[in-house]
Amino acid sequence: MSVLLAKNWAGSDPTGWWISEKLDGVRAVWDCRTLTTRNGQAIHAPQWFIDSMPKAEPLDGELWIGRGQFQRTVGVVRSRSAGDDWKAIRFAAFDAPMALGGFEERMAAMQDAVTDGAAFVLPQRRCEGQADLLEELCCVEQAGGEGVMLREPGSRYERKRSGTLLKVKTFHDAEATVIGYEAGTGRNACAVGALVAQLQDGTEFRVSSGLTDAVRRNPPAVGSLFTFKYQEMTDGGVPRFPSFLRVA
Repeated sequence: MSVLLAKNWAGSDPTGWWISEKLDGVRAVWDCRTLTTRNGQAIHAPQWFIDSMPKAEPLDGELWIGRGQFQRTVGVVRSRSAGDDWKAIRFAAFDAPMALGGFEERMAAMQDAVTDGAAFVLPQRRCEGQADLLEELCCVEQAGGEGVMLREPGSRYERKRSGTLLKVKTFHDAEATVIGYEAGTGRNACAVGALVAQLQDGTEFRVSSGLTDAVRRNPPAVGSLFTFKYQEMTDGGVPRFPSFLRVA
């Protein structure tokens, strides 16, 4: 099932839009029987987790452990033998794709369907304006969160990237391909110092920030795609202050 995808906020007036935290988990779709990724791949959750999910309404949401726990979440979700590790995961529901009406009606459907168990409804509130938005963004990021989301009031669920759903972050993110490595120095003398990366348009750049010791010792393979964050692009189209986030 195709899902609603967000565009980047470009400074438009957010007054009256619904605001919520942008969770750094694994996007998942619940069809009242099974969990799948946004691309339709099966997620092999334990049966007790499936049994604890709500059965009244298909849901769009995020499998989430907590702020800064993305890699741990991915490891549990991808494993077929994670067992008790799933006890740390909850399903944060933020939309009901099959419910009729605008976002407010779908939110009501979520709240009716989700009562207990492994799922909860992601809190939403009305944004009071740009100052309120930026204050919320600052609070979330200082607490270790990734950013915030804006949903247009009354908007329908569109199964595509839509301007009715906007992501707001201090840093942008993008994907690049690993084309090589630079050797480390000092304490990283026996590890990778930086990834040599290439954007889709052929622009090359280096990424050293955000690499953990584990990634430096076992970097993503040449040819693999990874996600990075950056502040802005230079006039030459090179990302400024790029920082490694995760293998795509």
